[in-house]
Amino acid sequence: MTAPQPSLFGLRKTNRDFTNPETWGKNQFNTSFPASLCCYLNAKSIDANYLSVQNGKLGFTSLPISDLFGIDVESDDLYFAFEAQHTPYQKYVVGSLPRTDLVIQRESTGECLRGLEIKLTALPDHTTCNCLDQDYGSELVVRPDTIIYLACSIATSQINNLRINIPNLSISDWSDPREVLPHIKTIIESIYCLSDFLSKQQTPFLIQPIWKTKGKSPSLADQCLDVFVWSDAGFSYFISQIANISPRANHITRQTRTAIWLFKMLLDISLNGKFNHQKIIDHLSYNTKNDKAFASAGTITNPYMACSRLTNPIIAKSEIQNIILGGGRNLLSPERRFDAIIYNSPELFQ
Repeated sequence: MTAPQPSLFGLRKTNRDFTNPETWGKNQFNTSFPASLCCYLNAKSIDANYLSVQNGKLGFTSLPISDLFGIDVESDDLYFAFEAQHTPYQKYVVGSLPRTDLVIQRESTGECLRGLEIKLTALPDHTTCNCLDQDYGSELVVRPDTIIYLACSIATSQINNLRINIPNLSISDWSDPREVLPHIKTIIESIYCLSDFLSKQQTPFLIQPIWKTKGKSPSLADQCLDVFVWSDAGFSYFISQIANISPRANHITRQTRTAIWLFKMLLDISLNGKFNHQKIIDHLSYNTKNDKAFASAGTITNPYMACSRLTNPIIAKSEIQNIILGGGRNLLSPERRFDAIIYNSPELFQ
């Protein structure tokens, strides 16, 4: 009898070969596993937690995985293209469209159904590990390409309404903080208003699975896995809330800069039909590195994500064997971090 080959639940048709050990490296596993986890939720008839805008505020609804993917999860036409371009967005950008973490396609036609960012996050993070379970939060680190995809996602449904919500400000040099700072309040309020305007047509945008440990320890909690999904409206709302509406002179935080980036991208789309993402990100740096758009600690994300399934994730650790299949666990190659080794070797200090 032939031994089962390494695989992940539900990922039948994909551009990744799970028999290849390289596919189980950190960067690939961190997007493959969440997609598989979503398929597993579907198989158990469990919806994802959906962070979307309702009545001008961020709220929770449930999201069937088929609605997340834009196609029946059981369809033979479902194809998972990782690290791919969501080509319908190409028309909005000058130059090459960056790749996103996961593009859901129809295999028969190659049609792109969803372009999804994925952030696999640990619960709790270092800022909440000493808190009560209900106060645990995950750090969310967002890359610049995520904001590019957010602008494109918004434009897809709001191309005819952007001028209503995105005013053409009298700024001659967007790279000069002195010119931009007087308009920060307008920029942030515009993004907030747009998120509310978008709420009737919002679509899934970012998948944020959580994996929960027992406090700071490396041991998984008994109930350790769940999936949260941000809509494009929900994530825009989040940006509007974490940006500093009254920044001090000549200092623009990463969060506020992200709001400026998003606003400028949408403004350019409204005026010209497209935007130069590389120019916006490189020129509107405000003396801060562009390696990431922003990061929000667990103390920041908890109030937005707090719910019973954040405190008590719906998937048990005993079920991981139903998701990682065919001995795939043996191909994992985790980082060998010196601080982790010391932390897990208490005998060194006896």
